[in-house]
Amino acid sequence: MTYYKLHYACVSCRVSFKQHAYPQREHLCPNCSQPLICAGHDFAPPPRRDVRSWSVVAAVLGEGLRYEGLSVCGCGKEPKYRPRTRVELRVRRTVAARDGLPLSEALSRPDPLTPLTPLTD
Repeated sequence: MTYYKLHYACVSCRVSFKQHAYPQREHLCPNCSQPLICAGHDFAPPPRRDVRSWSVVAAVLGEGLRYEGLSVCGCGKEPKYRPRTRVELRVRRTVAARDGLPLSEALSRPDPLTPLTPLTD
């Protein structure tokens, strides 16, 4: 069995690191010594100078969502949808407020106006 490293991010420093997931160990940022947030297996960090993209990452991670593919092991070929721009984030916040949805559900939708449907085989 292969154990893939997870991405951990510090939103305030705008950095991310790949580390093994140890439940008994707290992952700390080497810059600010604050706890790192687990971002998932498929997190692609924006450039450090891109403050706007990091604000979107902060909103997604703040809602408890992670950047994961279809499988939790990290070998999924198609990652789940997460907003990448502030416009996409703003639209989903508007839809969540208007429809009374939790923001985490609105952030998970590829199209904010259509509800998520379970996969059927």
